Amino acid sequence: MDDDGHDDDDYAGVPSNDGGYYRNDSRANDDEAHSDSTEGHDEDDEIYEGEYQGIPRADSGKAGSIDGVTAAQAQQFRDFSAYEGERRKDQEELAQQYETILQECGHGKFQWTLYFVLGLALMADGVEIFVVGFVLPSAQIDMCLSEPNKGMLGLIVYLGMMVGAFVWGGLADRIGRRQTLLISLSINSVFAFFSSFVQGYSSFLFCRLISGVGIGGSIPIVFSYYSEFLAQEKRGEHLSWLCMFWMIGGIYASAMAWAIIPHYGWSFQMGSAYQFHSWRVFVLVCAFPSVAAISALTTMPESPRFYLENGKHDEAWMILKQVHDTNMRAKGYPERVFSVTTIKTVKQMDELVNLGDGAAWHEKWRIKLTMLFHQVKKPDSSSFNLQILTSSFPCSYYGLTVWFPDMIKYLQKQEYSSRTKVFVKEKVQHVTFNFTLENQVHRQGEYFNDKFMNLKMKSMVFEDSLFEECYFEDITSTNTFFKNCTFITTLFYNTDLFKYRLISCKLINSTFLHNKEGCLLSDISDENNAYMVYFVSFLGTLAVLPGNIVSALLMDKIGRLRMLAGSSVISCISCFFLSFGNSESAMIALLCLFGGISIASWNSLDVLTVELYPSDKRTTAFGFLNALCKLAAVLGISIFTSFVGITKAVPILFASGALAAGSFLALKLPETRGQVLQ
Repeated sequence: MDDDGHDDDDYAGVPSNDGGYYRNDSRANDDEAHSDSTEGHDEDDEIYEGEYQGIPRADSGKAGSIDGVTAAQAQQFRDFSAYEGERRKDQEELAQQYETILQECGHGKFQWTLYFVLGLALMADGVEIFVVGFVLPSAQIDMCLSEPNKGMLGLIVYLGMMVGAFVWGGLADRIGRRQTLLISLSINSVFAFFSSFVQGYSSFLFCRLISGVGIGGSIPIVFSYYSEFLAQEKRGEHLSWLCMFWMIGGIYASAMAWAIIPHYGWSFQMGSAYQFHSWRVFVLVCAFPSVAAISALTTMPESPRFYLENGKHDEAWMILKQVHDTNMRAKGYPERVFSVTTIKTVKQMDELVNLGDGAAWHEKWRIKLTMLFHQVKKPDSSSFNLQILTSSFPCSYYGLTVWFPDMIKYLQKQEYSSRTKVFVKEKVQHVTFNFTLENQVHRQGEYFNDKFMNLKMKSMVFEDSLFEECYFEDITSTNTFFKNCTFITTLFYNTDLFKYRLISCKLINSTFLHNKEGCLLSDISDENNAYMVYFVSFLGTLAVLPGNIVSALLMDKIGRLRMLAGSSVISCISCFFLSFGNSESAMIALLCLFGGISIASWNSLDVLTVELYPSDKRTTAFGFLNALCKLAAVLGISIFTSFVGITKAVPILFASGALAAGSFLALKLPETRGQVLQ
């Protein structure tokens, strides 16, 4: 009993920067939990919203008529530095008070509930990265995609996320973290749903673009939102634990692709115009995390720090009381009372930069946007280093993670080509081929009165060959070509041997009847390759688990900078060893090693970005940096994939150099461990 009584009095009478915001007694009546400055007013004395915060009425400064905006600016208002200084002072006082309040609220059930809710939103972001890559082998057949179209479809998600990060990050500082996240996730889920049903390439590309724009707000909002419920000693660790949901999203996408896409029987079609194959089922299933996040997020409150930064004292107080009471009840102390009565709020830009009724609307917005730009830009060396680091590290990371699978495919193709059988000057007469022909080259062959019926041709090449009185029926081909061949009195019935497969060929009295239309799903060359792609992605994603655990446990112990610099150095070394990976298994092992080490750098960057920027510009700055990240990812992917099959030296040296530069720049950033959330 003595301990309980001592705990209840821990925060009683604690002074604050604004003249005391804790109760001096242990009143339990919630109705009395209001600012004392609002007492003593009767109904006739109208209370201006925010009067208890010491903010004057907007009309209190009006004294006589003012001619023109210039006169108003000269007589009544301060310059930008004065505005900024006053807001900064308020923010510093609020930061100290807010940290003490979070200490009283404790870390418990509320934060863990929010952890899983926001984790679903982060999981949706992880899923979005993998969706297009997994469906591309099947979608390219359904939609008859050319190589440029495939490349655009692979990059469009990153472009959408780049736009989304910038837009939603800025909006979250204006209308709130929770509301903006709900809007962005709703857009993502709606267009992800539509993309599973649309048939044309252009409509699918558009849906994936808008879906990417929606999910682009996830990372900047989720980390900012969660950090504003975390006390100083818990922030680095629990933000790192939150990063694990990105890994879970990748595992979910890999597992669902493995389980769904190869099952071609999970499909239906209505004529030849509408087809719904298994890969579309996979796209639909990948929208579930976003939908689940929306449902769960509706039960959570807005960030109280956002409310305080925007002058909404009472709303913030109610949420902080909810956090306190939820945690105390879960810990078995329901009798403990939230002792806070008033909290410092920040003077608003509208109150600091009020140009009067005579000012034009564009003049007001010009001043607001100018202040916003200068605060987000923060033209100091630490911010510049963070921007360079946020650009260079993703360029190498995303470039390598896309280059790895392409290199594995290239090695598989090389190994497959080494097993090609070559036949020269063979003569075949009166033979019926009704079995699969695969990985063969036939040169200068002669085929007379032969039948090719009900078969698949995979990676078949006929060069300088003669086909006379032959019959082709029900042929499905993949990577099959006839070069400089002559067809005499030959019939093609229900085949997909289109003209583009006949290169420099002569057709004499030959006929094509009932050609197969479009690109069929059965054209997929090898199911095992699809399984390998999913399996490699699954392993690569799972490999980040140890790095996530280590970074979470050490983030608040060794600091953000040591974690970032150390991880970048080790990642650089592991990247160098890629030059020794000459086999498929070696490339997979190196991919897992690189992913497991580099995840600590990502976690450190996320924590640093949250803690370096003030609360009223946090998601705007985070969104801007995340947009740079996605732009760098697009550049990295474009650069690295252009060297597949040419050389490994350039991508490896480029990535190693970027990581080495990142480790150097990391040491130039300020350490934020142990600081209150500004």
